[in-house]
Amino acid sequence: MDLKHTGVSEFLSWRHASGMLRDPLYRNSFFMAFTSVFNAGCGFFFWMIAARLYTVEQVGMATALISALGLVVLLSRLGFDVSAIRFFSVEDRGRVVSTSLVVTTAACILAGVVYLLSLDLFAPSMRFLREPGFALAFLLIGAASSAAAVTGNAFIADRRAEQYFMQNLLMALRIPALVPLVYLGVFGIFGCLGIAYLLAFAFGIFMLQRSFAIRPVVDTGFVSRSFRFSAWSYASSILSNAPTLVLPIMILNILGEAEAAKYYIAFAIGNLVLIIPGSLGTSLFVEGSHGESLKRGVIRAGAAGMALLVPAVAVLVIAGDRLLGLLRGEYVEAFDLLRIVALSSFFVAAYSFFVPIQNVRMRVESVVRINALRCVLLLGLSYLLMQRYGILGTGYAWMATYMAVTIAAVWVAWREGWWRG
Repeated sequence: MDLKHTGVSEFLSWRHASGMLRDPLYRNSFFMAFTSVFNAGCGFFFWMIAARLYTVEQVGMATALISALGLVVLLSRLGFDVSAIRFFSVEDRGRVVSTSLVVTTAACILAGVVYLLSLDLFAPSMRFLREPGFALAFLLIGAASSAAAVTGNAFIADRRAEQYFMQNLLMALRIPALVPLVYLGVFGIFGCLGIAYLLAFAFGIFMLQRSFAIRPVVDTGFVSRSFRFSAWSYASSILSNAPTLVLPIMILNILGEAEAAKYYIAFAIGNLVLIIPGSLGTSLFVEGSHGESLKRGVIRAGAAGMALLVPAVAVLVIAGDRLLGLLRGEYVEAFDLLRIVALSSFFVAAYSFFVPIQNVRMRVESVVRINALRCVLLLGLSYLLMQRYGILGTGYAWMATYMAVTIAAVWVAWREGWWRG
């Protein structure tokens, strides 16, 4: 086989390094990957410091609270996070961003209110959120998180991943904020994120306004034209992200705060390796939406992803216990879970490429079906297996789910004739 013409040789050859940096796919992938690595590093130090300043129980409750906030933001996106990228190059950019900001922020506040009213049903241990001060803080932080995400998506859609990195650089200020807010306990951790989201949103608005106008208006034409794609993307996004946000709350209710903390930290470190295929998949979606060759992009992204993923997984499998030990001794108990999550990343990588390929091809229905399978298997198996194996059961469920999802994705690709180009 002549490797000279393969994506592997292109990626590994230093001769092509300068050309790769000029290529939008690789340049944006690099900045998004670097941003993700930076965020992961900040996240690791954030939780390492939090683990030393706060009790395991406080960390566990904070992770469940953060997951609840993520669930509220997820429900409020309404598919605009994906459709804004898909239609950014063919619609008025200012109106796309403005519409996304207004609609998703309003939806976030509404979803937050509904969640607070449903605490007795879904999260009895979070009833303290009903207190006016805590409730207001929860809603405001949720709105800031949603708005910051919209501006971040705008940077990615506009191929300005370097500014997306700068936006995330500001969010690193959540780390030193842990110290003065320690007296707030659980809300000290939560409040640090609120400060970071506000700074990220302010930077995003400032930079985007220099390129196009952002106003508090809703472009009903854009909403109408993107409705079908947004609706399917919304359903897909909920089915894709809800399980990972529901699991910490489920573990909190079944196994308690300490186990929720160990689970969250192990998954956070284990998923570090997914930065690589995730960033490449997002960049593949952006470039495909701008009309670049999808087949060529997949070959290059796949080669780059595997070349980096293998050594990253090996590091976690061999030395993951040392990383866990840096946080606190109790977290080393989650090392077996960390290993399973890391080894599962090869199956997760296949899923990470399947979704953007189908989004570019406007075959969102198949993504929804795959995500529905993933949602049912992950939540169902996790609930059953954690009863017997504790948090390790969620690792078994994670591995089994993504093996099944990979098989289903391969079947869809074969049925739709990907091999014929």
